[in-house]
Amino acid sequence: MKNLVLGNEALAQGAIDAGISGVYAYPGTPSTEITEYIQNSKIAKELGLHATWSVNEKTAMEAALGMSYCGKRALTVMKHVGLNVASDVFMNMAVSGINGGLVVVVADDPSMHSSQNEQDSRFYGKFAKVPILEPSNQQEAYNMMHYAFDLSEELQLPVLLRLVTRLSHSKSGVVFKERRCQNGIQLPVNTDRFALIPSNAKKQYKKLVGKRELLLQASEKSSWNKLGQHKDRSLGIVACGIGYNYVMENLADDLEFFSLLKISQYPIPKKKLKKLYKESDEVLVVEEGYPLVEEILNDYFDDTRKITGKLTGHLPETGELTPNLVAKAIGLYRKEPKPVSDLVVARPPQLCEGCGHIDLFKVIQEVIPSIGQKKVFGDIGCYALGALAPMNTINTLIDMGASITMAKGAADAGLDNAIAIIGDSTFTHSGMTGLLEAVNENSPITVVISDNSAVAMTGAQESLATGRLKEICLGLGVPADHLKQIVPLKKNFKLNVEILKKEINHKGVSVIISERPCVRLTRESKEQIKQKLASLN
Repeated sequence: MKNLVLGNEALAQGAIDAGISGVYAYPGTPSTEITEYIQNSKIAKELGLHATWSVNEKTAMEAALGMSYCGKRALTVMKHVGLNVASDVFMNMAVSGINGGLVVVVADDPSMHSSQNEQDSRFYGKFAKVPILEPSNQQEAYNMMHYAFDLSEELQLPVLLRLVTRLSHSKSGVVFKERRCQNGIQLPVNTDRFALIPSNAKKQYKKLVGKRELLLQASEKSSWNKLGQHKDRSLGIVACGIGYNYVMENLADDLEFFSLLKISQYPIPKKKLKKLYKESDEVLVVEEGYPLVEEILNDYFDDTRKITGKLTGHLPETGELTPNLVAKAIGLYRKEPKPVSDLVVARPPQLCEGCGHIDLFKVIQEVIPSIGQKKVFGDIGCYALGALAPMNTINTLIDMGASITMAKGAADAGLDNAIAIIGDSTFTHSGMTGLLEAVNENSPITVVISDNSAVAMTGAQESLATGRLKEICLGLGVPADHLKQIVPLKKNFKLNVEILKKEINHKGVSVIISERPCVRLTRESKEQIKQKLASLN
């Protein structure tokens, strides 16, 4: 029987059925539904799977490594920019290796639907020298989880499984397998490899490099990589991940005319590529994200004129691929979709009606004329929309936690009255360390923590900062007389402006915690927050 599920849900069910004991993640579009599915799964609850959100992607991956250390299968999930945060442990656990199977799921966001960049996580996998899997449809996303854990345990390496937005957020019928049991606790025979002091790390790194041939062999014989050759030599196609899906949408009835190499496991199968290259007049590479495979092919072969793809302009180098774009690159005619009518006006994203961030921005806007323009450093979250009209308040937006450290750097440069605005979850994710630096140097900045008691931008998941922000700030050394709490409501406007003006004029670190729950929180969620606050008090 087929089950109609999202790509993210297929992957999550695949992980449950593959015998995981836990998932560790930080919410981020397009990956969020994977962890939410496991959290809401009745089966996962009955199995006692650990499934709570982590403070950030690095702590998530480290916890997954700890579970793997005990011999159990662990899943860690994040969006592509989250892998930047977790890259420290990612690179090093490739050196230490794993014990129980460990799969790192990263969802990339080509076209930047909800992200700052389009980075391609396959480069991280190549960088770390670990196997990479890239499903082309929802059924493969499900099936690959079993294979990924088997491969991880066979090679004693973490496996990177890369998704893209279109696959994560589209549905298809998926057949589920019989669920297998979790591993029992079994500590590693040799714990030295997990203690990466230089003498151990050097041995481990040699072992990692020594696995190159094993990884290549696994990729060459992998059933995920398939080469189909036909008599017409004019064009050979290399289709990676969801790119294969787009090719098949165009060639389903004409496949016999083209040779096609499907790649869903990396390192890329060199022998299969050579065969396709040798027997084709031209090779088109269809891959979502960066031109990773196209670049590798250019390094492999002398006659690069016959290799086409993103680097040659046959496919666009930015944004998402579509079946139409792929059809053009193959040389097939496909009817152009009708252009969007001028009657349809573009609607930029906006803060929700009744959002507390709006009242907070109005307070900040009120003081800007007196302190000068371009002094508000923003961060990642709903409040990032303060960079757009009608707010036009935030001037920078780079990565998680950068508001505080950029404001500090600006203050170091001599900028007066720098304001950093950061959300509660982002603050615990990556803002606390920046605030500690500012406290240590008593930097003249004002940090505004907009606390809405949720990770609101990704669907109002639990914020681990709820009820703890004041104590955290005091613990980091923020002076008690310059740690203020406000409620951003219209009736408090004048009072809040006075508090902000006073703290901006303070020649040292000050923190204002702006507290108002997200309007999208359910009544049940608000009640849970009340109970949590009561327990903390």
